[in-house]
Amino acid sequence: MAATTTDITTLSVIIPAYNELRTIATVIARVNAVDVHGLRKEIIVVDDGSTDGTRDVLEGVRREGRARVILQPANRGKGAAVRTGLEAATGDLVIIQDADLELSPEEYPRLVAPFLEDPSTQAVFGSRFLSGAREGRPLAVFANRFLTSLTNLLYGASLTDMETCYKLCRTPVLKGLALESDRFEIEPEITSKLLRHGCTIREVAISYQPRTRADGKTINWRDGVRAIMTLIKWRLVRKV
Repeated sequence: MAATTTDITTLSVIIPAYNELRTIATVIARVNAVDVHGLRKEIIVVDDGSTDGTRDVLEGVRREGRARVILQPANRGKGAAVRTGLEAATGDLVIIQDADLELSPEEYPRLVAPFLEDPSTQAVFGSRFLSGAREGRPLAVFANRFLTSLTNLLYGASLTDMETCYKLCRTPVLKGLALESDRFEIEPEITSKLLRHGCTIREVAISYQPRTRADGKTINWRDGVRAIMTLIKWRLVRKV
């Protein structure tokens, strides 16, 4: 196990959730259970206006002290939930954890390790494509690879998975990006602004268990268009 650097003591985990009754309790339990190099974990669940009973589960989580729970007054989108969670985060590092369990909290130690090994590390992405993991529906795979290639073309980067949920950053770095997105375009906005700020993004291979629309997947082609426009927007603006 890597030795913990003196400036990193707490990992903030932001869990945006919308109608995740089937998985929300499990993901919170797994985040609580994982040992991340001895770091304290600050778990912040932001419910984005769920109507399926997720909020009832979260009330129990709040009462038992298993996570801090923030309730959005209405459904605004993943980006809005992430921004709300980021405002509340107080840890040295912050990671986004989707509530659907496509990605495994047990891989946090692998993602955090570069920060402990190299104090200059500012951002680490978990790449689904470095590990040979299941990649999901062909159209989704094509969209992810296209958006990643566009990112690399526009920003001179060499990423393999721009759209990954697992974006782990030093908290002051992520807060300093002044994020604006309300929906899924939060992913390209974070990536674009990190690169525009001159941050080197390291990638670590992670596993992936894709879910389908029948499982509650809500992202669609319109979000892909928004992602393209977001990448272009933050490349062209003069100052970020």
